[in-house]
Amino acid sequence: MEKKELMYEGKAKKVYATEDPAYCVVSYKDDATEFNGEKKGTIVGKGVVNNRMSNFMFKLLEENGVPTDFVEELNDRETVLKKVEIVPLEVIVRNKAAGSFSKRFGVPEGTQFKAPTLEYCLKDDALGDPMINDSQIIAIGAATKEELDTIAAYTMKINAVMVDFFKQCNVDLIDFKIEFGRLPDGTVILADEISPDTCRFWDVNTQEKLDKDRFRRDMGGVEEAYAEMMKRVGLDK
Repeated sequence: MEKKELMYEGKAKKVYATEDPAYCVVSYKDDATEFNGEKKGTIVGKGVVNNRMSNFMFKLLEENGVPTDFVEELNDRETVLKKVEIVPLEVIVRNKAAGSFSKRFGVPEGTQFKAPTLEYCLKDDALGDPMINDSQIIAIGAATKEELDTIAAYTMKINAVMVDFFKQCNVDLIDFKIEFGRLPDGTVILADEISPDTCRFWDVNTQEKLDKDRFRRDMGGVEEAYAEMMKRVGLDK
């Protein structure tokens, strides 16, 4: 499948049309942004890591009963996806306290939760992607109750599968952000990506951060952390 005209360019990806209106091609960039675009930079090789890891994880989740938009990996940076209408929500799962959760609630980073938390943020850069609850989501028409029930069920399944998988890689899945999309018939499926850009990965033994926090916090070793995650997942071959 060939990519045609550029339809959309975001912070981390370009999306191209194809000869089939049901599919698109996503191309992952090395550009890195944070804090709603205020911090910008480049993480060399990030596009390759995010593309290949996302595809690997989406195939794993498909095998475990979670429908996704993945179709075919074209090369290290480009993948064919089903075209979806993105549900305008960031869906966030937290297994341990970190980042904004620790700041908001005064819970020390690394605190193990008694149960995973599920949060929603409205996808709106101009508003700073504010947190939003179920009733507010339904009230403004961002998603229906039925869609939210589906999203929540899939999200908890995704968390369970990923926690187990990454444990085998000697990695703690601290938290992650995912997005969902609607197919033309209204079916809700997993979309976007799963990568060190969208997850917090800590080494089980040392608690070393192996994700985008190294860029956010000017910790250095960003490219090395992304490469290490590729190695842990077995994609460095």
